[in-house]
Amino acid sequence: MTVFSGTGVRVIGLISGTSIDGIDVAAAELRADGDTVVLSPLGRLEVPYPETLRDALLDALPPNPCSAEQLTKLDTLVGQAFAEAAARGVEELADGTADVVASLGQTVFHWVEDGAARGTLQLGNPAWIAERTGLPVVADLRVRDVAAGGHGAPLASTLDALWLREMAASGPVAALNIGGIANITVVPADGAVLAYDTGPGNALMDIAAHRVTGLRADIDGALALRGHVRPDLLAKLLLDPYYAAAPPKSTGKELFHGAYLDAAVDGLPPVDAEDLLATLTELTAVTIAAECRRHAIVTVIVSGGGADNPALMAALARNLPGAALKTSDDHGLPRAGKEAYLTILLGWLTWSGVPGNLPSATGARGDRLLGSITPGAGPLRLPAPHSSTVTRLRVAATTGER
Repeated sequence: MTVFSGTGVRVIGLISGTSIDGIDVAAAELRADGDTVVLSPLGRLEVPYPETLRDALLDALPPNPCSAEQLTKLDTLVGQAFAEAAARGVEELADGTADVVASLGQTVFHWVEDGAARGTLQLGNPAWIAERTGLPVVADLRVRDVAAGGHGAPLASTLDALWLREMAASGPVAALNIGGIANITVVPADGAVLAYDTGPGNALMDIAAHRVTGLRADIDGALALRGHVRPDLLAKLLLDPYYAAAPPKSTGKELFHGAYLDAAVDGLPPVDAEDLLATLTELTAVTIAAECRRHAIVTVIVSGGGADNPALMAALARNLPGAALKTSDDHGLPRAGKEAYLTILLGWLTWSGVPGNLPSATGARGDRLLGSITPGAGPLRLPAPHSSTVTRLRVAATTGER
């Protein structure tokens, strides 16, 4: 991977994950130091969506119908929400000064057919961010990889491959992110890095919990911890052909949605709420663990909202007795903000004219520059190239998250 050295670039990163809870914002300064990318975190924050916007986004997801009118309105409203979040990031995290904003937007549809990704749609038009902040914006970071035959996901593989390379010298390491969908990056001691979606992370659990409690999730895994796994339901869920498909592969809420859950319980003896949550939690843990065992993983680094669920973490530990289970906090990246820092890295690579995908992970035909750049208030001035090959990411020590 070739990057440009020189002075640091201050980047604001924005993303809303598949759980659609709100916008994760982070700020960092990045620079190249020989063969190492040095990322100095400046802080992170979470900006919840207005409840009406979150409800509208959820209503637009498959299998619900969605019109061009809905998508246009949502693209604008999400763009405006991201713009306000970016402005807060500049002021509250970066002391009022930043060079560029990077946005992964809000994924609402990921089109996969016959095992191949055909397209992907992220809402949150970057023009709103550029207008609000006056900064150039790097966005639409997934589509180029899809156009090149890849899945456009998990792009976390780019960060993980650089970040965990040295740790993998002691045995294969997996970076696991558990959002609405769970994804894994396998970093071996040598050889190609793999990354793919393992299946549902919190998606089915969140649907079930909302139906029972009206809350967005099973808070602290409370329902699951009171329940027992239903072997008949678990066995039926594990029959889904997605789990047997070979990587590279990706999925989303267009597969794992409410109607999917209804079909799974249909025809079975009644399943009470606690047992349903316990079983769905076990499904996520079992499918993740199977992939970790497939690659003989010795250390699992967990991030995402699922890392805060005691029931899920206990299920993972039970299903992975031979692996060390850690969180990304143990290695300098807060588990709730890792994807925002990933966005920062991807934006910095594009800003520097450097390919940001990892073909061995996404399945793309080759390295590609990702995304598009929307100019800010002034002329667009990209950094001058000073090429060097970077193979590692080092997260600089911080005094604490803001």
